[in-house]
Amino acid sequence: MGWKSNSNGDVLQTKNSTCFIGSSVIPLINKLQDIFAPLGDIDDRLTGLRLPQVAVIGSQSSGKSSVLEALVGRDFLPRGTDICTRRPLLLQLEKRTIGVGDNDSREYGEFGHLPDKRFYDFSDIRCEILVETAKEVGVNKGVSDKQIRLKICSPNVLNITLVDLPGISKVPVGDQPSDIEARIRNMIMSYIKQETSIILAVSPANADLANSDALQMAKEVDPTGTRTIGVITKLDIMDKGTDAKNFLLGKVIPLRLGYVGVVNRSQQDINNERSIEEALAYEEQFFCDYHVYHSLSDRCGIPQLAKKLNQILEHHIRNLLPTLKTDLNSHLVAVEKELRTYGEALESNAERGAMLLNVLTKYSEAFSAVVDGKSEAMTTKELSGGARIHHIFQSIFVKSLEEVDPCEDLSDEDIRIAIHNATGPRNALFVPEVPFEVLVRRQIARLLDPSLQCLRFVYDELIKISRACETFEMRRFLELRRRLEDVTTRFLRDGVKPAERMITNLIDMEMDYINSSHPNFIGGTKAVDMAQMELRAMQEGDDADKDPAANKGHKLATVAKFLNGALPSQVGRTQSDNGRVASVGTSTTRTWGVSSLFGSRGSSVGNSSKRHAAEVVHDIDQAPPAIQLKNPPSILRPGETETEYQVEIVVTKILITSYYDIVRRNIQDLVPKAIMHYLVNHAKRHLLGTFIEKLYRENLFEDLLQEQDEVVTKRRRTVEMCHALQQAVETLDEFVADISTQRSSDSMNASPKSSYLSSDFYSNSRS
Repeated sequence: MGWKSNSNGDVLQTKNSTCFIGSSVIPLINKLQDIFAPLGDIDDRLTGLRLPQVAVIGSQSSGKSSVLEALVGRDFLPRGTDICTRRPLLLQLEKRTIGVGDNDSREYGEFGHLPDKRFYDFSDIRCEILVETAKEVGVNKGVSDKQIRLKICSPNVLNITLVDLPGISKVPVGDQPSDIEARIRNMIMSYIKQETSIILAVSPANADLANSDALQMAKEVDPTGTRTIGVITKLDIMDKGTDAKNFLLGKVIPLRLGYVGVVNRSQQDINNERSIEEALAYEEQFFCDYHVYHSLSDRCGIPQLAKKLNQILEHHIRNLLPTLKTDLNSHLVAVEKELRTYGEALESNAERGAMLLNVLTKYSEAFSAVVDGKSEAMTTKELSGGARIHHIFQSIFVKSLEEVDPCEDLSDEDIRIAIHNATGPRNALFVPEVPFEVLVRRQIARLLDPSLQCLRFVYDELIKISRACETFEMRRFLELRRRLEDVTTRFLRDGVKPAERMITNLIDMEMDYINSSHPNFIGGTKAVDMAQMELRAMQEGDDADKDPAANKGHKLATVAKFLNGALPSQVGRTQSDNGRVASVGTSTTRTWGVSSLFGSRGSSVGNSSKRHAAEVVHDIDQAPPAIQLKNPPSILRPGETETEYQVEIVVTKILITSYYDIVRRNIQDLVPKAIMHYLVNHAKRHLLGTFIEKLYRENLFEDLLQEQDEVVTKRRRTVEMCHALQQAVETLDEFVADISTQRSSDSMNASPKSSYLSSDFYSNSRS
């Protein structure tokens, strides 16, 4: 006896069939469900993994419970006028020959939450369903999506896995929640939207099929009707003169898997304790009496529904097996990867010590790798690690110093005042060195702040690098992570101090000794030559008839000769020979310090002053009023004209710029070296040693490696999931191996029988 399909694509049973092909495949799915049952809702923990099953949906009082009880042949479901099914009931029907391999010869039920207890009295099963429902949702009429698992083993059932879902409700009744309809619909949709689910849509015959809630919801998720089976109940209470023939033939609402019509027990039959056997006998007699259903015998009755469900579910599972195996393997790989992130549970101090040393070592190595640019997690989107430190040195620090003009904050007036102050109570014979040294020291001191800023930037980068080196283990041990960050921050902060002292010393060294003998320093002679060229270029644009320009040129020549070592007498002689100046020091009060050499004029002036004072003493009555001097102001500035000291100002600027460039190059080279030596390379060399010194102590092992309760819970659940997936994969592999062995045996016997894995039947039945 085999299976074939008629012209309408409905599943039919041929007369020479002695067993159902699903007797081997459907129990495989039941076994997988048993494996995953302790994990709860696997859809929440294994996204996208749904095992094949039949979802039974229908409105309240549509006859769902009667259909399920008829399939089992026992009364075991809660009954009543209100909503009875308030939690999904996963019902596994397993055909088992009682007494074979089992000392117990009775049929029984077994709940998933009571795996070691068998229920032989099916009224006790009903009570247990009520008790377990009340535990979850209380005594009101609320609903919950937490499943109740029930396996029924009996020789009178076919292998089918069904999920009885709460009946679709429109209006809250009694103390039901106001959103009861939305809750139930959402729960039903979560089951039937899965492609692995076969939808058993139950609709009463005494209602308009076009308004069936079950068929409407099924059409939303299965618009082509390829995985929906229609069940039309209560055919015996239809209005006289009407029948369900067009419904059963699919002429009203077509379904690819067809319809089955059944006759239910009425509520009065249930109250009168009419047995399932009597109800099935009545159903058979009903279809015999109504000639309109004679030609539809393959679509009528509970036995035909059981056979249809068994065969369709078996072929559905068979088609899904390759995908199911792939999904199980992919989920197993993902769960094993997640489990590795949690690591192994640490039981002893030796394990904790090894783990701690491993974490400290990996962290230090990761830190050095990021600094050296050898990290495996190197990004290609932006600079990171040591590359950022190099950028700070070259593109920020060095470039910023090169852009600084050392004389931008020195005005001519500042330099003029500095020259006056450097001469004290005398006039300068030469361009004084003191103003140059004072001013160049001030400019060198400006290099300290950017150097220390560079150090701070590198320190900040090292802090970022330390935080980017977090390992998987540090996510487990938050206390270790906190202590690591604290030790690293303190260690780097301590490394900043010697680097800061070294940088400060470098600047102090440059300020403490102005090395005017440096080979790259321009020197006084060259500076004067450059100043003359600069002033000459400036004067070429002035009018030729201005006397100050001529005097200025004469002054430049004089200064140049002084800087080149000419004596004052030679200067006077040269000027006299040229006939350009008769005497020195008489034209202005500033005489370059040579007026003291002309002592005769100075004595004449002194004697004249003494005679005048004596005359005044003897003739005081006729003296004019005394001359009163003005008090010097609190802030005194020189009164020279703008042309005074112009040569010296230009020379001073040239000397400052020349020497500043020498110091700047030294600082640009030595500051990065100091930072690398005292901070960066010091951290690479000594970070691990500091960790071991501060943290690797036996009395700290337990505190540092204390895991959060959340991590412990996640690891435990992940271990359970991993074991379940491994067991499921092994079960599936064993099943495939058994089938391969069976195939080989069939081939050796040259039997024309087709394997259950063949897809010929299902493809024909769906064509």
